[in-house]
Amino acid sequence: MKLDFQQLMLDATRLTRSGDLQAATAAIQAALAGVAPAAGETNVFDVIDVVARELPETTPRSPSSRHVDQKPGPERFIAGSHRAAGDQRDFKLYIPPGAGERRLPLVVMLHGCTQSPDDFAAGTEMNAIANSQGFYVLYPAQSQRANPQRCWSWFKHSHQARGRGEPALLADMTREVMAAYAVNPDQVYVAGLSAGGAMAAILGDAYPDLYAAVGVHSGLATGIAKDLPSALGAMQSGASPIRTSPSGVATIVFHGDADATVHPGNGAKVISASVGMTARVEVEQLKTPGGRASTRSVHRASDGAVVAEHWLVHGASHAWSGGSAKGSYTDARGPDASAEMIRFFLEHPRRIRH
Repeated sequence: MKLDFQQLMLDATRLTRSGDLQAATAAIQAALAGVAPAAGETNVFDVIDVVARELPETTPRSPSSRHVDQKPGPERFIAGSHRAAGDQRDFKLYIPPGAGERRLPLVVMLHGCTQSPDDFAAGTEMNAIANSQGFYVLYPAQSQRANPQRCWSWFKHSHQARGRGEPALLADMTREVMAAYAVNPDQVYVAGLSAGGAMAAILGDAYPDLYAAVGVHSGLATGIAKDLPSALGAMQSGASPIRTSPSGVATIVFHGDADATVHPGNGAKVISASVGMTARVEVEQLKTPGGRASTRSVHRASDGAVVAEHWLVHGASHAWSGGSAKGSYTDARGPDASAEMIRFFLEHPRRIRH
């Protein structure tokens, strides 16, 4: 039976305010699916808004003084764990062949809800690109303890700023990898899908001194939501984030215009939050051979430098464009988001900040 979306939204808001979080979860899931909530049904959100831990700022140690790979070797995909201020997350790290000869770029990849590092690596095929072009790939893993569906906490007010919660933990994990391996500190990037894309936007906004550029696929802008009701509203309609000025971080966005999970309008909101109203936007129509068409909008600063790219993939749903069926939430017919993000990243090393 189909139910009224607005009524379910009102019910979810009322239940959240009254403290009945389990019932609010079911109502929000029903609103997303458009059906009556089932007893015991779970949602993609973890509705328990725990206090975020404060993490002290740390200074990355020189990669050349303490990197593990003193001698170049074959490619590896290793598992590890990072702990900071009493919190902990697992991760996978791809080490390209020959690592250790010189400092290489690092790309942090944040999976979406229900995904894992191995699943995300398989679907995006980022390791294959890292193998051919020579860069590290770090895949942090969200824990089921933190969120039953492994969603990053982008929609919680306590996980949206520097020095707190998951952004601080992920930044600290990034720094630790930089300290342990020969990473070029001017070429550290972060990208993600859906909830991971929203968290990537937060990391770029909170740590522009650490991440040189950001890739957001099917995600949302920093601060567009502060709780469950506002998160659902943003996912459904693409509400505007509350901010006074753009972050200035170079950003590339991919979003399908048939995405029924995260409204496609959120892609433009991510661009606006990152680079604001730029001097010039160049629009071109592209076609993937045997696949989907897309519209690419290239945003340039007043000096002509490219500061953002927005790829709107026509007919695509909530899935990584150009991805492999070996992973979940992928669309092989679209343009290759992984390749385009790496191209964009390598064109945008960290600017010298005074």
